[in-house]
Amino acid sequence: MTTHTTTHDADLPADFEDFEALLEEYEAKSGAKEGEIVTGTVIAIGGDYVTVDIGYKSEGQIPVEEFAGTAAGMKLKVGDKIDVYLESQENEHGQVELSKEKADKLKIWDEINDAVERNELVEGVITGRVKGGLTVDIGVKAFLPGSQVDLRPVRNLEKYIAETYKFKVIKFNKRRGNIVLSRRALLEAEREELKTKTLEKLEVGMTMKGIVKNITEYGCFVDLGGIDGLLHITDMSWGRVNHPSEMFEVGDEVEVMILKFDPKTERVSLGLKQVSEDPWVSVADKYHVGDRVKGKVVSLTDYGAFVELEDGIEGLIHVSEMSWTKRVKHPSKVVSIGDIVETVILDIDIENKRISLGMKQIETNPWELLQERYPVGSVVRGKIRNITNFGLFIGIEEGIDGLIHVSDISWSNKVKNPADVFQKGDEVEAVVLHIDVEKERFSLGIKQLSRDPWESVEDRYPPGSVIEGSVTKVLDFGAIVEIEDAIEGLIHISELTYEKINSVTDVVREGMGVRAKVISLIPEERKIGLSMKRLSEEEASEEYSEYLKAQRAEQSTTLGDVFGDALQGFKTDK
Repeated sequence: MTTHTTTHDADLPADFEDFEALLEEYEAKSGAKEGEIVTGTVIAIGGDYVTVDIGYKSEGQIPVEEFAGTAAGMKLKVGDKIDVYLESQENEHGQVELSKEKADKLKIWDEINDAVERNELVEGVITGRVKGGLTVDIGVKAFLPGSQVDLRPVRNLEKYIAETYKFKVIKFNKRRGNIVLSRRALLEAEREELKTKTLEKLEVGMTMKGIVKNITEYGCFVDLGGIDGLLHITDMSWGRVNHPSEMFEVGDEVEVMILKFDPKTERVSLGLKQVSEDPWVSVADKYHVGDRVKGKVVSLTDYGAFVELEDGIEGLIHVSEMSWTKRVKHPSKVVSIGDIVETVILDIDIENKRISLGMKQIETNPWELLQERYPVGSVVRGKIRNITNFGLFIGIEEGIDGLIHVSDISWSNKVKNPADVFQKGDEVEAVVLHIDVEKERFSLGIKQLSRDPWESVEDRYPPGSVIEGSVTKVLDFGAIVEIEDAIEGLIHISELTYEKINSVTDVVREGMGVRAKVISLIPEERKIGLSMKRLSEEEASEEYSEYLKAQRAEQSTTLGDVFGDALQGFKTDK
């Protein structure tokens, strides 16, 4: 027994050494090293910890918090195989220290590293706004610079938060935990691929759909699929467009026509209105001169208002066609943008795409009624509204003035400036001379209230008659003499005197009273010729005749006296 017992005890050290060797061999095979991810088996799930066997000499415990909220944690059960991070093979309590969270993160970093090496994309959710860009959760925190968010600069980055996208990793440093992403690089690659396909099929005249990407004052840029085309504001509508934003918003889908395409510069000009027929094609069938039409005032200028009759069809109401009676200085005094107005078509010029409209034609032309109310020859009264050097404007009706020309103020034509005789507000009486409806002119006369003195001038001043008058004007060739109001005659210099003179003023002066003989009369030309010379000659002849008569009478008286005395003596002697 003793020998046996001794022999057995002697063999124990050898067995123990073999066990340790086997253990070391097992550990070496397990390859479990600190700082690495190993696979373990869940052997127990407690209230605070999950116990995991990684095939080491002792198990490890992981706080249940590391599983909370994860899909794996919700379905975790005993016997599950999970990857864990070996932080320490033996802590101060003699246990293996493991971490599920670190294992997950390391796995993600490895996956990202593999994606970078294979030039693959990663997917993530944009989680927040930071200086210079956005943060992205791709399993670990990554940075997305603002310049890499989209193809064009983005002002409002917040609108991307909570959105899920795929990204290209443009910077990766596992050691520093630094990852920089780019969505733009991905979009550019996709756009380049689309661009190649689009360019292959692009042809002038074809129509295709696109997305409005940007809006400017002069038009909008439409993405046709990897290449942008410009839709100019003038090609958006056959009608009037003040700003592209009236028709489009960024993101709108629009069908356009390819108007121009330069393969070298890759510039594309687009048209939207060209997709539909030009409305002017059917204008001749739809609109006619004299038609009454309604439309919306879309623009005002100094010379008139543009009225939209339908999309692409506009007409102009000139200021002169807005009112029969008012002098419209600016169309804004009559209409405003947005007003719906009724008009009459005055003219259609299809070649130049112009339609002339009139507002005043909707109402009866008051000038046509004037001829009925104020026939030629009738007498009217009104106040002077305006005075010019050529006449007086008399208010007859609202917006209608009659003109008394300076030549129709007096038969004498002495009124050279009406302002010398009249004042604004004076009430005058006048005769209707003429009404021109087309030119809107109303002619009046004051002198016509009395009879033209020249009508009976032949009866009053026949040739040979003698007149008395006053010199009103001295001219180089003669003197003008006023015979009566509105009747004047001319004494030519040759008819002043028989004597030789150098100047008219040698004989007469302005204001001087004279007597003269009427030597010529042309009533239709309102001319009377006078002569002082001939009158003086006649008067001189008359005086000589009277002298001779007087001489004869005197001689007769003397002889009578002589013979009378002789006869008397003869009788006495008897």
